[in-house]
Amino acid sequence: MTAIPRFTGDANPYGGGDPYADYRTAEFPFARDTDLADRRLGAGVVAANDEFFAERENLLGSGRAEFDPEHFGHKGKIMDGWETRRRRGASADHPWPTAEDHDWALVRLGAPGVIRGIVVDTAHFRGNHPQAVSVEGVSMPGSPSPRELLADEVKWTTLVPRTAVGGHAANGFAVDVEQRFTHLRVNQHPDGGIARLRVHGEVVPDPAWLAALGTFDVVALENGGLAEDASDRFYSPATNTIQPGRSRKMDDGWETRRRRDTGHDWIRYRLVARSEIRALEVDTAYLKGNSAGWASVSVRDGEDGEWREIVPRTRLQPDTNHRFALTAPAVGTHARVDIFPDGGISRLRLFGSLTPEGTADLAARYQELGG
Repeated sequence: MTAIPRFTGDANPYGGGDPYADYRTAEFPFARDTDLADRRLGAGVVAANDEFFAERENLLGSGRAEFDPEHFGHKGKIMDGWETRRRRGASADHPWPTAEDHDWALVRLGAPGVIRGIVVDTAHFRGNHPQAVSVEGVSMPGSPSPRELLADEVKWTTLVPRTAVGGHAANGFAVDVEQRFTHLRVNQHPDGGIARLRVHGEVVPDPAWLAALGTFDVVALENGGLAEDASDRFYSPATNTIQPGRSRKMDDGWETRRRRDTGHDWIRYRLVARSEIRALEVDTAYLKGNSAGWASVSVRDGEDGEWREIVPRTRLQPDTNHRFALTAPAVGTHARVDIFPDGGISRLRLFGSLTPEGTADLAARYQELGG
């Protein structure tokens, strides 16, 4: 584990010492990796020993934490995060009475995988942030209950050892444990508040589940697909295009700035493994005056393979889901969407199944990581 430099409210050149000033996060090297704890993938905070001032579910809230200096409730200041009472030792009125010297929350990852970095964000927690945090991980099959996760025989792996953190800061930690995890235990020492938790890494799906599905979306984030690169991320990230479900608003897709040259924009994807693609969708939902004018889709077999067009340059309609059935399966490990000249799409779906080689590669990776 390596701690990453962070900005705090006092040291931040944008925020100065103003306790209610906006703050900016440092650019973490793992920040573009998939957030395995994204609620859209099905992540959840399944238990916490204490959430007296602010609910544990806020940890996985979308967007940055908000702060209203006038917002108070019957228990005190209402914070957009997870906040526990001041620790005074074991107490019978805690939901989980314990003699431990810290508070904890259990997080179910939405997509199990290898963790590359963790951000413990204490935005707007200044005099009430923890002195230190630690994070542990475990891999358990099925849907274990909190009590099953906390059983004595369960062996947790340390991902972030007990480390001092700053208040009103994005505290980042690089993780170098090559293992697949399904759940985390986030500890704050001794007590206090954390606004947001982000868990960046690589999705590692269960090959038995994908085999049982047969035909599935081979580029979907939840199945192990990845948006590797894009020509432009000005308004929204390319990863949005492979999130679960349909887009629900304009910024839930991918939109580029307006081009003033003769080029065009694109996204390159890595499929879950080598696959046969039989049908696809290019969706422009909620993109009306700013959808891409045209799009083409290509696949490549292997890192050094040549790109082969499977959908030629085709006119797109705004706020419309475009479906294409292929006359013959397209085999590949990567895909690329080119849009002309600019604009955006909300989702890409590539329906197919793994090839025998893809199945073998995925199974080997799964076993290697302790799945």
